[in-house]
Amino acid sequence: MEVRDAVSAPDAEGRPRRTTRRFPLFTRDTARPEGGGRAAAGGAPAPARQWPLLSVLIAVGLGLLVTAFDAFRVGLLLIGAALLGGAVLRWLLPRVGMLAVRSRFTDIVTYGVLGVAIVLLALMAQPKPWLEIPFLDDALHFTVRNS
Repeated sequence: MEVRDAVSAPDAEGRPRRTTRRFPLFTRDTARPEGGGRAAAGGAPAPARQWPLLSVLIAVGLGLLVTAFDAFRVGLLLIGAALLGGAVLRWLLPRVGMLAVRSRFTDIVTYGVLGVAIVLLALMAQPKPWLEIPFLDDALHFTVRNS
């Protein structure tokens, strides 16, 4: 088969035909994100094929459960650690199933930034923060404090 130019595609009989460069009015399908294939063999049961996503969801669920039992700081740390674990899984594994939502880079950055933000906010939460950052006191000098 011969391709005449960059925008030619084969028709039903396999002959190249010119197509438009415009996007279709209705999207018929989308491409799977890089690494979005099954994380285990196709013969494995459905939960085993999606173990990276399930591990992150179970850790987040455990964090929410701990938070519900009045240990909010520990629960939020678990949730943040779960997101950071999702970023690490997305970085290390070639196929992560439905944990892959966008491109590999975007997924790693998104999971990582959200995980770090949740961990830092949990460490700085009042009362009695576990982490104090001095320049934040200066930035929040208009707030009312109980000292």
